[in-house]
Amino acid sequence: MENRIIELESRLTYQDHTISELNEVVIRQQKQIDRLEAVVEQLRAHLKQHGSSGLARPEEEVPPPHY
Repeated sequence: MENRIIELESRLTYQDHTISELNEVVIRQQKQIDRLEAVVEQLRAHLKQHGSSGLARPEEEVPPPHY
């Protein structure tokens, strides 16, 4: 019975450690997501402020010289 309790305690310790590591990964990923969302928002604001994307509309495109 004592060996079984020791085994269960060992498993619990291992699981606690694994959960802690996974939590750190989730925290890092959420920080990265937050940074990426901020960059996307800055790009949206920049595009909105500067208007055109610099690309011609399809009807304004000049056909390539080989046509």
